[in-house]
Amino acid sequence: MTVMEQRGAYRPSPPPAWQPRTDPAPLLPDAEPYRVLGTEAAAKADPELLGRLYEQLVLGRRYNTQATALTKQGRLAVYPSSTGQEACEVAAALALQDRDWLFPSYRDTLAAVARGVDPVHALTLLRGDWHTGYDPAEHRVAPLSTPLATQLPHAVGLAHAARLKGDDVVALAMVGDGGTSEGDFHEALNFAAVWQAPVVFLVQNNGFAISVPLAKQTAAPSLAHKAVGYGMPGRLVDGNDAAAVHEVLTDAVRHARAGGGPTLVEAVTYRIDAHTNADDATRYRGDAEVEAWRAHDPVLLLERELTGRGLLDEDGVAAVRQSAETMAARLRERMNQDPALDPMDLFAHVYAEPTAQLREQRELLAAELAAEAEEGTAR
Repeated sequence: MTVMEQRGAYRPSPPPAWQPRTDPAPLLPDAEPYRVLGTEAAAKADPELLGRLYEQLVLGRRYNTQATALTKQGRLAVYPSSTGQEACEVAAALALQDRDWLFPSYRDTLAAVARGVDPVHALTLLRGDWHTGYDPAEHRVAPLSTPLATQLPHAVGLAHAARLKGDDVVALAMVGDGGTSEGDFHEALNFAAVWQAPVVFLVQNNGFAISVPLAKQTAAPSLAHKAVGYGMPGRLVDGNDAAAVHEVLTDAVRHARAGGGPTLVEAVTYRIDAHTNADDATRYRGDAEVEAWRAHDPVLLLERELTGRGLLDEDGVAAVRQSAETMAARLRERMNQDPALDPMDLFAHVYAEPTAQLREQRELLAAELAAEAEEGTAR
């Protein structure tokens, strides 16, 4: 007797005829990246919002240059600069409500700072001093994720759990174009769409996954088109247009909060600096390409819009830049102070309840430190 012949065995019925579950037309992104600055839509943009975006962009640019300098001085082990991508970073932070969560990647330090994380604490992970450097629950910013795309399933899990609990929370997860080639990206999108989780996925397409250009990663018309395969809307936006990115993300957050499910947003931008201080970008791209993108600089685009509309003058520009210099000076001062580190902190916040192996390692280190201290006293 076979298994299927046994009494009570499961006998599947023939599958129903295939039917599309979702009309793909409303899910498809625009043919060209959505823009606000330099178009008729700019006249409808809130001047106060534009001013706030500009201030954050200037601060962000100065933060990037200062952090890069600190890396060269040995105060940071590594710094993945987001110079050229500041519009995405700032817009992501400002599009969220206080109760929402941000899930950044390793390059999204600026987004964490714009969200309210202390500038020094945001750099602590990159300094090598601590696991994260800040309390994720304080500002609702998840730890900076160095492994590619692993933060995306975490964002989906949190958003899904919040929805089950009845909490009015949206998660915004950031990832680079290189991260879209990871399995975690696809798994996160699939779960989010099936569960209709309140998640917004922001892909910062900066052209390269370290040295690998986008054309060698995917044959899709755009990364935003990948949304259709999972049954969620895809949006394509000019990632250097701060007003456009903020509008698209705000709409996506509102859509998710209202129960509409996830959205995949592709922001087309460019990584002006090298991947990190350990990378030589001249080996895989030319100066002409970089200079072409400098002409589409997010800070200059917004500054041009504000000055053209009479919303910003030379004194206003100078005041914002001076504020950025003050921030940079404070950052330098604090980062030049050697932190007092306790090696035993290595075992803190790893597990809510330490495992037997972790306890054993902790006791071993404590014994070694005690022996070193005793030896030092004897001398």
